[in-house]
Amino acid sequence: MAQTSPGISLQDQWLVQKEKTLAWVRLGFSIAAILVVQLNPERVARFPVLSHLSLISFAVYSLVVLIFIVRRNGLKIAKLALATSALDLLWVSLIVFSTGPSPTPFFVYYFFPVVTSSSRYGVKGGVTVAVIGVGLYGLIRFSPLSGERLPIDIFVIRSIYLVVLAYIFGFLSEFEQKQSRRLIALNKTAGDAATQEERRRIARELHDRLLQVLATLSLRLEACRKHLISAPDELAGELRLLEDITLNSMADIRQFLSGKDLPPLVPGTLFECLKEEMKFLRDGLGIHVILESEPEEVNLPPQIEQELYYVLREGLTNIARHSHASRAAVLLRETDRQISGSVEDDGIGFDLAGVKGNGRLGLGTMEERITRLGGELAIKTFPGKGTKIFFAVPIQRGDSVIKPTGS
Repeated sequence: MAQTSPGISLQDQWLVQKEKTLAWVRLGFSIAAILVVQLNPERVARFPVLSHLSLISFAVYSLVVLIFIVRRNGLKIAKLALATSALDLLWVSLIVFSTGPSPTPFFVYYFFPVVTSSSRYGVKGGVTVAVIGVGLYGLIRFSPLSGERLPIDIFVIRSIYLVVLAYIFGFLSEFEQKQSRRLIALNKTAGDAATQEERRRIARELHDRLLQVLATLSLRLEACRKHLISAPDELAGELRLLEDITLNSMADIRQFLSGKDLPPLVPGTLFECLKEEMKFLRDGLGIHVILESEPEEVNLPPQIEQELYYVLREGLTNIARHSHASRAAVLLRETDRQISGSVEDDGIGFDLAGVKGNGRLGLGTMEERITRLGGELAIKTFPGKGTKIFFAVPIQRGDSVIKPTGS
């Protein structure tokens, strides 16, 4: 059997599958009708030729519809469904009419167009087809050609059967369609959320691993320009460092583009990495920097250590690029409950509301990382009065997590 085209929507795929199921059921009904007549040779139809012709043609029609649906997955389901609803009613009525005048078992075949219409069009569609079916059945059974009229009480009861059946299946179909639309909407929302989250992840990786490296390269090139005449020996060492940074960045870019995760921070190296970042601020830019910790060596879970490194590095990079500061300090304090800290400078500061309004990725990424750890981050800054970024993150000890108590 041909597979549903992946290019159509989930709802259309469900409609195609439903029509395939109904086509198979219709074919089963048509074969069952022929078997019923064949297994009861004593039954004498009022119109034998028309009876056989209607039964065989109904089977052929059912087979053609099934083949058409299976081979034409992209067909317009609404047009086909409307046509088959009308044809099903006419064929069933023809079978019922031609197999009279004795009581016919084929009244139940009216159930099929009623159920299919209810599943397609809900309560209104199902009840409409049921009423039409009742009308056709009444014309047949109360027609002079029928030979034997149906008792009115049986006709009423059968009419009620059809209408109630149409209402029940229509109600269930409408409920199923509402649930289906809700699931599709949820699926789309989940897909959009996953896409946005992946974009944010890529943005974080690019910013933390690559854009910050490029910013560092830019600052070091500026330092090289200063050393070009006054300190050629220092210039040579700086150029070698720039070469190493560039080669490492190229390796990171290749790994990132290949879909692999970039290597994480080596556990226990937070201070060493921070000292390397601060060394450049001191030697390259002449900023007096301080790194203090209580206790002297912090012991953090690897995930917290890595996230804090990126947050602190972003803060130091911003100091180097924007603050025009002469002094900077990184302070960390670890307790059994939390790790708190701050990055502070005496630079020119900035308009916090304006920066957030411009959608600056750096500050947003810092806050996002701290929030993801269950912590809090705050920024205090005013133009001309420096900047202080402080945070507090809970530390998981064993099976418990204790929220931060404040900065």
